[in-house]
Amino acid sequence: MVRAVIAIHGGAGAIARASMSAGKEQRYIQALSEIVASGQAILASGGSALEAVTEAVRLLEECPLFNAGKGAVFTHQGSHELDASVMDGRSLEAGAVAGVRTVRNPVLAARAVLENSPHVMFTGEGAEKFAAAQGLEMVSPDFFSTSERREQLQRALQSEGVMLDHDGAAHTSDDPLDADRKFGTVGAVALDLAGNLAAATSTGGMTNKQPGRVGDSPIVGAGCYANNANVAVSCTGTGEVFMRTLAAYDIAALMEYGGLSLKEASDRVVMEKILVLGGSGGVIAVDREGNVALPFNSEGMYRGYGYVGDAPNIGIYREK
Repeated sequence: MVRAVIAIHGGAGAIARASMSAGKEQRYIQALSEIVASGQAILASGGSALEAVTEAVRLLEECPLFNAGKGAVFTHQGSHELDASVMDGRSLEAGAVAGVRTVRNPVLAARAVLENSPHVMFTGEGAEKFAAAQGLEMVSPDFFSTSERREQLQRALQSEGVMLDHDGAAHTSDDPLDADRKFGTVGAVALDLAGNLAAATSTGGMTNKQPGRVGDSPIVGAGCYANNANVAVSCTGTGEVFMRTLAAYDIAALMEYGGLSLKEASDRVVMEKILVLGGSGGVIAVDREGNVALPFNSEGMYRGYGYVGDAPNIGIYREK
C-alpha cells in the first residue's frame, strides 16, 4: 500500500535569530503548513504527484515570503528574471523556463512546456510567447516587486556582491533566515497513490545577479529530477555548484547504481559532494517507497512534508 506524501522547501540559508520576530516566524510556519496541506488534499483525492507539486510550487510563487514569483529578488539592473522546472517521474518528461519576466507563475509555464511542447526548455522572450500562447496569466514586470526585495538589492549594491556572499552586517529584516544570506528557491516533490513521483522547482535567482544568469532551478538533473525507478528531488542552494555536481540526478544515480538508500544518497550529495566545492544549501527528496529526506548543510532550510492523513510536519532550523 503506497503512502502518498508531499514535501516542500522555501529556500535555505543562514539563521538570523538576533533580528527574528516571533510573528514573522509564525507566518512562515503557517504558509508552509497550508501549502503542504493543499498538496496532501490533492493526493488524498487521487490527484497525481505532478498535479500536487505544480500546485504547491504555484502557491509558493504566490507567497511574497519566498523568492519565487511574487516577492522575487532583483537583478543588478533592478529587474526580475524567473526560472522554473517540473519533471514527471512516470514518463521522464520535463518542462522548464528560464529568464521570464512577465509570466505570473513560471511553474505553470514549465508544466505547459512538459505537456504541450516537444521541447524541454524555453528561455526569455520565447518562453514568454509560449506561455502567452498557452493562455497563462501574464503580468507587468513590477508585479513581482516588493519593498523588502528592493531594500535587499540596495544593500547588495552597497556591498558590491550578490547576496549569497553578503555577510549580513546591514541585515535589518526579521526573517527567521537572513534574507541577505538565503538561497531563494522553492520546490516540491511528491509520491501519489498510484506510485508515481514528480518534482518541481522555481526561483527568482540571486539578489544582484547579472542579467541573463541562470542557476540550477530550471535545469533537469541539477535543481530538479524525478524518476519512478527511485526518487524525486528538488534542490536549493549555491546554484552553480548544484549544476556542476548534477546534484538532483546524482542522488538518483547513487541509489540506482550504488545501491544507496535515500538518506545515504542525499546525505552523500549535500553533506559531502556539495561542501567539497564550497557549496551550501539542501534538498528535499522522496523515494518510491515514500521515504522522505530533507538534508541541508546550511544553518536552516524552510521545509515541510506530510503523508496523506497526517498533520504537516514543518521545520526551519536544524533539528536538535
